[in-house]
Amino acid sequence: MRKKTCVVTGSSRGIGRGIAERFGNEGCEVVVNYRSSPEEAEAVVDAIESSGGSAIAVQADVTDVDQVEQMRAEVHETFGPVDVLVNNAGINQDILFKEMSHEDWDVVLDVHLDGTFHCTQTFYDDLVAAEEGRLINISSIVGKGGNFGQANYATAKAGIFGFTRTLALELAREGTTANCVAPGFISTQMVEELPEKIKDRIREDTPLGRLGTVEEVAEVVAFLASDRSSFITGEVIDVNGGKDL
Repeated sequence: MRKKTCVVTGSSRGIGRGIAERFGNEGCEVVVNYRSSPEEAEAVVDAIESSGGSAIAVQADVTDVDQVEQMRAEVHETFGPVDVLVNNAGINQDILFKEMSHEDWDVVLDVHLDGTFHCTQTFYDDLVAAEEGRLINISSIVGKGGNFGQANYATAKAGIFGFTRTLALELAREGTTANCVAPGFISTQMVEELPEKIKDRIREDTPLGRLGTVEEVAEVVAFLASDRSSFITGEVIDVNGGKDL
């Protein structure tokens, strides 16, 4: 993967940060995208550069196509065309469906679905022109099984499955792959803030008996971004400790 240019949306924290830093360790040129946390994004850039990689932080709200197009211009000016796009940016707005407003619904679908659409369409020509272009979308176990109080999030994450498989068919003729990673419960700040009794229940319901790590998700993404995955496309890779078993 050395010298590949990789864009990771929403990578100032959590799983996105882990993916960006993993790419940096591979010697990639990494674009750390963020919406509203410049200090955290620059900290990721510093971590990548300290490990010998190259990185820049670029602000862009993925729900705004103009900002995404400006991000592409900044990336091209610094690194050139993009080889790998990881659509990771996401939010949750949890509330029971009976009490869910249109705003609660729209804001989650806007980030996950519109954001994925905007970024993929904006960088589409880059991925097609790349020697081995890679589109990787981050979904969730919730997209498969649903989750109490997350009708908006589950719908958005399920939509990413269909989007990925369709893009895999359309990109295949160009030699570009599209795959999806669906993490289970990962030890991020959001999960760690859950009450301990809920985390205990998650561990009990997971065959491997623990939360996953950001590094474990990033390792799968790095594999899918590499030339070792050249005959894999249209797949949803679960990283969930056997939660579906």
